[in-house]
Amino acid sequence: MTFNSIRAAVLLGALCSTPSLARGDASLNAVLARWDHDPHPDLRGVVVMRNGRIVAERYYNGARANALHDIRSAGKSVTALLMGIAIDQHKLRGVDDQVADHWPEARGSAIGDVAINDVLTMRSGLAAFDEDPASPGNEDKLDAALDPLAFLLTVPRAYPPGSRYRYNSATAYTAGVVVAKATGQTMAQFARRSLFTPLGIRDWNWASDAAGYTKGQGNLSLTTRALATIGEMVRGAGRYHGRRIVSAGWINEALTPKIAISGSDPYADGYGYFWYSKVQQVNGKPVPVSFASDNGGNKIYVVPSRHLVVAITSSAYGHGYGQRRSQDILRALLAAGGRNQ
Repeated sequence: MTFNSIRAAVLLGALCSTPSLARGDASLNAVLARWDHDPHPDLRGVVVMRNGRIVAERYYNGARANALHDIRSAGKSVTALLMGIAIDQHKLRGVDDQVADHWPEARGSAIGDVAINDVLTMRSGLAAFDEDPASPGNEDKLDAALDPLAFLLTVPRAYPPGSRYRYNSATAYTAGVVVAKATGQTMAQFARRSLFTPLGIRDWNWASDAAGYTKGQGNLSLTTRALATIGEMVRGAGRYHGRRIVSAGWINEALTPKIAISGSDPYADGYGYFWYSKVQQVNGKPVPVSFASDNGGNKIYVVPSRHLVVAITSSAYGHGYGQRRSQDILRALLAAGGRNQ
């Protein structure tokens, strides 16, 4: 399937041995039970929603439904939603705005003249490579900085903005700073008022850095059910229980793949605004999926053609099996679901 056809398809489209809530679809709950004795004891929970209703739910390794879980880089996708809400509220004109339009101190730095569009698609051009400790913008250096904003302004440019996809935390952190500057409040405060409270999410925590800025690159802690709730809002094109949370246009733009990344990422075909996409082959048929992701296996899978959302929490940070396991769970659920529902 070509990248353009993938883009079109996306547009169209308890304790470890017992479940905490045995509800809904017995076949889907049976699928989730397969991971009760997974050899890696870091799977936490899975919640499956169909048409806005929980149809399967299971927790593992002592995790419980009310436990908060650090979803790490999957929080970037929530940052993208908040950017969209800020634009909806006319705090920013749009993705053609430059970083320095809302963060004047950034003018003249490598990040200052970067368009928001290039920030949200990881094409900032910064010399930031998280897998290389020597990289000037490495995430560990950003986290250790006493003044993270000042640190970010010293990160040089490696490529012209918009020319190259390079996934890194410094670029996502920039998005969070822009949201805070544009709205005049911390991103956590903005999230509480404009996203979490309207969705009925009461228990959550979003870490801040040494400068007091919410970490747009991640470190957001939510329950598995809260992840599923966010996914259901995304599946509903920005509406949840009849209430408009994010504009449908923004959801469409965020999920639409802008860059083909299958050559560097075995778990994704395309990348939008901090959201991934992949066409899964299930029972010989293509199933387009949009998703939030981190390297520990935390996922929000949105499957419009199946009216389905799958939320997974996992602590396999930095271990390749975490991502494989989450994808295996998704594929098993899709296969068990059989026909489109």
